[in-house]
Amino acid sequence: MMTAIPVMMTAIPVMTVVIPAMMIDRTPLTFRHEYKHLLSSPEDRILSARLGRLFPRDSHAGPEGTYRVYSLYFDTPDDRALRQKLDGTDSREKFRLRYYGNSPAFLRLEKKIKKGGLCAKRQARLTPEQGRFLLEGNTDFLLQSQDPLLIEFYSKLQGQLLSPRTVVCYEREAFLHPAGNVRITLDRHICTGISWRNFFSPEILERSVDPGRTVLEVKYDAFLPDIVRMAVQTPGRTTCAYSKYAACRRSD
Repeated sequence: MMTAIPVMMTAIPVMTVVIPAMMIDRTPLTFRHEYKHLLSSPEDRILSARLGRLFPRDSHAGPEGTYRVYSLYFDTPDDRALRQKLDGTDSREKFRLRYYGNSPAFLRLEKKIKKGGLCAKRQARLTPEQGRFLLEGNTDFLLQSQDPLLIEFYSKLQGQLLSPRTVVCYEREAFLHPAGNVRITLDRHICTGISWRNFFSPEILERSVDPGRTVLEVKYDAFLPDIVRMAVQTPGRTTCAYSKYAACRRSD
């Protein structure tokens, strides 16, 4: 059960940052279906073995078939993204930095968008140096960019006072199926850190969140093939609205 998080009642000043029309990204978004289950460790082991017999794993996985994911989430002073998630707001967005493995050499800014139960994502590459600039509060390089997402992020850092809030890291095992562009992921060993400033120091991110639980996520385009639907069935489990970001904020 998600524990309540107190609302900050202080009025937040809103600044307006005008973005030139030619810099607004109007590329149509591809929305995908997404649903989640929370699994126990025994259910995880059974499902992992079953999926491994049916579908290929993500090619970026290591020898054990898994890889680590590190994300740094941004939110407003009054926790708008968190509140919208807990309230089940129909249309919402979150910004995060993300890298994989133990090196930020491949670093991205991502904007995750939820609308009407569907999800979409925009993303832009950053260098590790630019990522460290952001953590230090140096954002001018975003405005100088030609990337619409980076410019939008700058406007919301200034206008909505977005700032780093918490780190989320976990081990991921991913499976793919071409029909329906299906991606199945099992996310385990969810952890966070004492401070978001440790984002680029993965060895410090040791605070366990919901130990013994695995998050199953299934994402697909227009349809979910029957073979996938049957493969991911777990008796007695129903879909849930679990959020790793909210779970890690709960443990702050």
